[in-house]
Amino acid sequence: MSLEIIVLAAGQGTRMRSKLPKVLHDLAGRPLLSHVLRSVRSLDPQRIHVVIGHAGSQVRAAFADARDITWVEQAQQLGTGHAVSQALPGVAADATVLVAFGDVPLVKPDSLADCIAAARAGSLAVVTADMPDPTGLGRIIRGADGRMMAIVEQRDANPEQRAISEINSGIMAAPAQMLRELLGQLGRSNEQGEFYLTDVIGLAVARGHEVEGRKVACPDDVAGVNDRSELARLERVFQLREAERLMAGGVTLRDPSRFDVRGELSAGADCVIDIDVVFEGTVVLGENVRIGSSCVVKDARIGDGAVIHAHTVIDGAIVSAGCELGPFARLRPGTELGEHVKIGNFVETKKTRLGPGTKSNHFAYLGDTTTGANCNIGAGTIMCNYDGFAKHETHLGSDVFIGSNSTLVAPVEVGDGGYVAAGSTVTMKVDAGELAVGRARQRNIGGWIPPAKRTKPTQ
Repeated sequence: MSLEIIVLAAGQGTRMRSKLPKVLHDLAGRPLLSHVLRSVRSLDPQRIHVVIGHAGSQVRAAFADARDITWVEQAQQLGTGHAVSQALPGVAADATVLVAFGDVPLVKPDSLADCIAAARAGSLAVVTADMPDPTGLGRIIRGADGRMMAIVEQRDANPEQRAISEINSGIMAAPAQMLRELLGQLGRSNEQGEFYLTDVIGLAVARGHEVEGRKVACPDDVAGVNDRSELARLERVFQLREAERLMAGGVTLRDPSRFDVRGELSAGADCVIDIDVVFEGTVVLGENVRIGSSCVVKDARIGDGAVIHAHTVIDGAIVSAGCELGPFARLRPGTELGEHVKIGNFVETKKTRLGPGTKSNHFAYLGDTTTGANCNIGAGTIMCNYDGFAKHETHLGSDVFIGSNSTLVAPVEVGDGGYVAAGSTVTMKVDAGELAVGRARQRNIGGWIPPAKRTKPTQ
C-alpha cells in the first residue's frame, strides 16, 4: 500500500504579525515547513502534497528546487478539513494518507511512522500528547474503556472538557478511501463556521471505524508555532536537542544553552565549543577542534586539532589540521588553508589558498592569492586584487617573506625564497631569492616647522 502525505501550509498566521507566511519563518536557520518536509521525506512517500493559500506564491518560491512536491491551492480558507479535501483528488484510492502540518517543526519520523502503521492496519490514527498547558488546543475525548470518541476544540469545549490535558496534534493517518468518505460528511456548525478535520474522529466512531490515539512521549514533538514567542521557545528546544546530541558524541559545550546550529553540524571526539558560537549551513569539525566564544562558522570543514580563537568568522572555507585562526579573523568563501597555517587578528582572506606553515599574523587582506609552504606575510599587507573592473591573482612561492605594510598589485608573482621589503609597493614579478624594494627614497628636511608653531600672517 503506497503512502501519500498531505502537509497543510495554507494558514496566514495572523498572530505572527508578519507579511511573511508563517511556514516560512525560520527555526534553526530553515523555514518551519522545511523541517516538516525533512521528517516526512524520511518515510519514503509516493507523493507529498502541500496545501497552500495565503501568500502561496512565496511558499512555492521558497521551495522552487523541491521537485517532489505537488502544490495544492486552497483558494478559500474554510478550515483544515476543507484543506485536506482539496488535496484528496490527487491521492490514489488505495493509498494510506498521512496529514501533517507545516507549522509543527519538531515532529519526529518515528511518531509519524507509528501513526502510519496503525492506519495501514485499517484504523484512523491520531497523534496526541499530554500538554502541561493545553489552552487553545483540541482535547481528546475518550470513553470509559479508554478508546477515542471525539476531539473537541477549545472554543467549543465545556469546562469539564477543557480540564483534559491530552490534546490533538492535528496529525493523523487513515486509508484514503476512509478519509474521503469521512470528509464528505463534515459540517460547519461550529463557532468559526469551518470544516474541522478533527470532526472526522466522531464521524469515524459513529460509523464503527477503529480510532487509535498514538501519544508521543514529549509534547514538544508536536508543538505548533502560532506566534513569535512559541517560535523562540521551540528554537531553544531544538538547540538543546542538538547540544545533547553533540555532547553524547564526545563534544564539550561550555554552556549548552548558549549554542546555535542553523544547518547541519558534525563533530569528532574531544572538540570544545565555547559560548555563543553559531554554526550555519553544513559544517564538519574534525577531532580536538577548539572554538572560542562568539565565532560564526558557515559551510566549512575544520581539520583535527585546529584552534579558532574568539570572534572569528569562517564562511565557505577549508581549514586543515593544526591551523590557528583569530581572534577577529575573517575567512571568506574560497579560502583553503594547508596544515598548521596561522591567520591572526584582523586578517581577511578571500578565494585564497595558503600552503602549509604559512603565517599572516596581523591586519592583512589576502584576496585571490596562492602561496607555497612556510611563507610569512607581515602586518598591514594588502593584496590589491581588484582594478575596478576585474579581479587578478597574486602567487607566492614557498618560503616567501613579505615585509610589513607592503602592497602587492595583482597580477603579480614572488618566487621561492623571495623577499619584499617593508613598506614596498610591488607591481612586477620578483624572481626566486630576490629582494624587492618598492618605496620612495627617504628625505629628511632640516629646519622644518610644524604648522601649529608657525607665525600667523598679519591681517
